[in-house]
Amino acid sequence: MAVACALTVVFALLVPLSGSRGDDGPGRGGQGVARGTQAKAGECTDPQDRSLSPDGGDGPTIDAIKARSGKDRRLVVGVDQNSFRWGYRDPNNTESGSDLEGFDIDLAHRIAEEVLGDPDAVQFRAIPTNQRIPAIQGGKVDMVVRTMTITCDRLKDVAFSAPYFETGQQVLAPKTSDITGYDTSLEGRRICTAAGSTAHDKLEADQKAGRLAASVDISTTVPNQLDCLVRLQLGEVDAVVTDGALAASQAAQDPTVALKGKPFTTEYYGVAMKKGSDDLVRRVNKVLEDYRKDGWQASYDKWLKPNLRSDSPSSEPPAAHYR
Repeated sequence: MAVACALTVVFALLVPLSGSRGDDGPGRGGQGVARGTQAKAGECTDPQDRSLSPDGGDGPTIDAIKARSGKDRRLVVGVDQNSFRWGYRDPNNTESGSDLEGFDIDLAHRIAEEVLGDPDAVQFRAIPTNQRIPAIQGGKVDMVVRTMTITCDRLKDVAFSAPYFETGQQVLAPKTSDITGYDTSLEGRRICTAAGSTAHDKLEADQKAGRLAASVDISTTVPNQLDCLVRLQLGEVDAVVTDGALAASQAAQDPTVALKGKPFTTEYYGVAMKKGSDDLVRRVNKVLEDYRKDGWQASYDKWLKPNLRSDSPSSEPPAAHYR
C-alpha cells in the first residue's frame, strides 16, 4: 500500500510540460447512449455520431500548422501525463527515458505522422481535466487527446472527431470495502471525481433527480483524475467514480483497490478541436478511419488489454457514424 501510494503521489505531483514525444437512492442508467429514441427537432442525441465525414485533404487550419517553421513545426496536443497506460511516464522504461507513452500518446503520434509526415512532430502539453476546453478555445493546443468523452454540452464549446474508444462510468473502491457498485451501498459515503468530468456531471444530475441518495457526499473534486486515487489511498474519500478504463488502469497501479459493480453509462472518447476547424476535424477522422484498421488494436493490446476483461466493450474500436 505504501509503495503504491508513493508511486501515485509521484505521478500526481509531476508538473505540466511540453515535450517532443512520449476522466469521466443510487440507481443505474444515466448519460448513456440512447440509440433509436425519438428526439425533438434540434435536440442533441448520440453526440458521438455528430462529427464531420473523413477527408484526407488540407485546409486553412492544417495549412497554418504546416506553415510553422523550425522546431515549432509541430502539432500541439493536450494530453495527460498522469494516467497509467493512457498518457504517462514509466520510470522503469530505460528505452523511452522521460518520454510520454500510452494509448492516447500512440494516437497523437499517428495523427502527427499523417498531418506533418513525422510521428515525432508533436509537442505535448499536459492539461488538467478541467482545463481541456479552455486550452482548445484559447489556442494553447491544436487538439486534445486525453480520454475526453464526447457529450452534447461539450459540442457547444469544441468540435470532436468520431469516437476512438468506448467506455462507461464505474466505481473504484478498496477491495476490503463493502461498496458493491453504483447502488445503495454508496449511501453516506464520500465520492471523489475530477472537476469538469462526465463522472461529476452524472453524480450531480442523479443527486438532483433523486436517483442518488442525498447522503452521498460528492463535494470532493480534483483537477486530475489520478488525484482521486491518492485521496482514496489516504482515506479522505471512500470511493472514486471515473471511466471504467481509467479505473482499471488505476487498479493496476494499486492492487488494494478494485472496480465495484458494472459500468452504469456508455460513453465515447473523441479527439477535441476548436470549433470551426473543419478541415482538421475531417483529417483526424480520416486518420481514425485508417487507424481502426491498422494500429488501434496493437496499441490496445499493448497498453489496455492486460487490465480489462476480455468481454469488455472497449476491446475493439467503436464504429464511426457521421452527421
